[in-house]
Amino acid sequence: MMTTVLLTIDTEYSSGLTAGPYPIDRADNFARSIACITPDGPVGITYQLELLQRYGQRAVFFVDPMPAMIWGVAAIEDVVGPILDAGQDVQLHCHTEWLALAGARSILPGRTGDNLKDFPLEDQWTILDYARETLMAAGAPRPVAFRAGNYGANDDTLRALAILGLTHDSSHTPGLPDGACSISLGPEDRMPVRHEGIVEVPIGSICSLRGGQRHAQLTALSLREMRAAIRHARREGAESFTLVSHSFELVNRSTLSINRIVRRRFEGLCRDLSTMRGVRSGTYRDHRPRPAAPRTRHDPVPAAPLRSTLRVAEQFLSNTLYGAT
Repeated sequence: MMTTVLLTIDTEYSSGLTAGPYPIDRADNFARSIACITPDGPVGITYQLELLQRYGQRAVFFVDPMPAMIWGVAAIEDVVGPILDAGQDVQLHCHTEWLALAGARSILPGRTGDNLKDFPLEDQWTILDYARETLMAAGAPRPVAFRAGNYGANDDTLRALAILGLTHDSSHTPGLPDGACSISLGPEDRMPVRHEGIVEVPIGSICSLRGGQRHAQLTALSLREMRAAIRHARREGAESFTLVSHSFELVNRSTLSINRIVRRRFEGLCRDLSTMRGVRSGTYRDHRPRPAAPRTRHDPVPAAPLRSTLRVAEQFLSNTLYGAT
C-alpha cells in the first residue's frame, strides 16, 4: 500500500498588506504574496511549480478567490493560470477578512468576520458559493476540496460545502488544539473521517517533547521531522499524510529577503518525496482520501530529542536571520 503525501499550498493575496496603515495595490500584493519576487529571484508559486516539476511531484494549491470583490476576476486568473499550466491541482480556499475590505462591493454588505465560523450557515453558503463560482470563472475546474482561511471552519462550514457539492475539507488541525478551527473533532481525530456529509482530511502532526502534537507545516517542522513523519505514516499503513505550506512562506514579505532555511526545506521535501519507497505525492484530483476504517488509529511519529533540538536551533536561526513571513 502506498502512502499519498498531500503537499498543500495555501495560495493567497495578503489582506493584512491591503488593510495596513500603508496599503499596497494589487500588483505589489501579487509580487509579495503570490510571485514573491526578491532581488535574488522569485520564490513564490512559479518557483514552487518549477521545483515540483523538477522532482516530478504533485501538489494541491488552495487558492483564495475572495480578493476578486475588490480587484475583479483577473486578479484570480493571474494566480490560477500558472498552476494549471504546470499541471497541478487547484482547490478552494477562503479568507473572510476580505469582506470588510470590500466595503460596498462586498457580497454581504455590512457583515464581517475574521473566520467563516463567525457567520451563520446561510451566510457561509453565500460566501462559499461566491468563492467557488469565482474560482471557476478564473479558469479552475469545479473544486472538490476546501480549506478555510486561518483554519477557521466549524460544522456549519462542512454542511455548506456538502450542499454545494464539494466532497472534502482539510481545515481540522489536530496539532493546533487552540487554533481557530471549531469543527467538532478532537486532537485524537488524525485520520480522514466522514463528518457532516464531508470527508474531513486532518492536517498531519508529530508528537511534541512537551506532550501534545506539533502542526505539520513547512515553517513549523524541520526537513528531518517531515521526513520522519512521512516514513512513520508509511510504516503505519496510513493512506495519506497532509502537509501545509503557503505561497509566501519562502520569503519575508516586508524585507523581500529569501528565507534560505525554509527554501532548503521545500526543495529537500520535493527531492525526498521523489526517492522515498512506498510514498507518492498526490492531489484531490487523482488521489482523494477515503475515510479510514472504523476504529483505525495512527499515532503521530514519536518525539525525538535530537530532531526536536535541531529544529529549535534551526527555527531560532531562521527567525534571527530572516524574520517572519
